[in-house]
Amino acid sequence: MLLAIPQVFTAEETTRIREALKHTQWSDGRITAGHQSAKAKRNLQLPEDHPLTREIGEAIVHRLWQHPLFMSAALPHKIFPPLINCYTGGGSFDFHIDNAVRNVKNSAERVRTDISTTVFFSDPDSYDGGELVIQDTYGTQRVKLNAGDAVLYPATSLHKVEPVTRGARYAAFFWTQSLVREDSQRALLFEMDTAIQNLTRDVPDHPSLVQLTGTYHNLLRRWVDV
Repeated sequence: MLLAIPQVFTAEETTRIREALKHTQWSDGRITAGHQSAKAKRNLQLPEDHPLTREIGEAIVHRLWQHPLFMSAALPHKIFPPLINCYTGGGSFDFHIDNAVRNVKNSAERVRTDISTTVFFSDPDSYDGGELVIQDTYGTQRVKLNAGDAVLYPATSLHKVEPVTRGARYAAFFWTQSLVREDSQRALLFEMDTAIQNLTRDVPDHPSLVQLTGTYHNLLRRWVDV
């Protein structure tokens, strides 16, 4: 399931984030890549322990953990601390699949990467290229969202970032370990939850709402993996 979440950050907030990122020290993006991914990755990245990485990452997690759309679609159990990257000067990341498990730095915690998320900080007309290209069961999807928007997609997907030939593409990226491991099951639960919410809004006294809500939770109980 591929899902866009609009306005995780406002336009004013993304402007401030970009200004801060323009005046900081970047590292080679391959520092957090696996052996195979490092061969395909050509970008810049803030160190995991950089103050801006922590500040922006904590803001992302705080907002998404309270965002109804993210909670319904991702059913999060653990979130890997977000990382910050920059693509510029032809930087790109060729087709790859994310590592199945990520170790949290300076911690014994591990996160299974069920869902990948990118939060865009650059306005799409401020740079050329940089599309996030995702291959899934519905074909190839090309994603280039407004600054402040986020996109969720299965970490099992083959994906890449096209070369940025003008300007700079600033973004955050991270992974979520979901309560429900399988993407197809999460998608079904998300569709069902969306239908329940729509019914609750439009016909709040409909007698089937109790049955549908119970069925949702019984499916979640069957599929949850903690």
